[in-house]
Amino acid sequence: MRAIPQWFGMEDAIVKYTEAIDQLPTILAKVDDQVVGFMSLKQHGPASGELYVLGVLADFHRQGIGRRMLERAEQWARSNGIRFLQVKTVSEDNPDPNYALTRYWYEAMGFERLEIFPTLWDEWNPCLQYIKYLAP
Repeated sequence: MRAIPQWFGMEDAIVKYTEAIDQLPTILAKVDDQVVGFMSLKQHGPASGELYVLGVLADFHRQGIGRRMLERAEQWARSNGIRFLQVKTVSEDNPDPNYALTRYWYEAMGFERLEIFPTLWDEWNPCLQYIKYLAP
């Protein structure tokens, strides 16, 4: 995560996510034995789950790595009875261009905007929740 500070610039968040990853199903993407991407999933209920934390090194963007990890994540979710997959990111109320790319990617992957939580994280990082229905 420290290798992509555009998205993970807060040390306390990195520590929290790293501790969680140890307990969650996590997909790793490798190129020549180098980890270039990760995606951790969290099941919330019998039919709902979350892309809890994910990232791809910037040099490996636009190569289909995120898409392939998401396909594997969706397979895992379906096999565990999950029909609704959610993900949270920073809303457009924060003009950071990196998060604009993130939102674009989620929407291209079929996620739909569900709700904005203006102060879930803090007022500078309003949370946008996306959801995706996983057809059987």
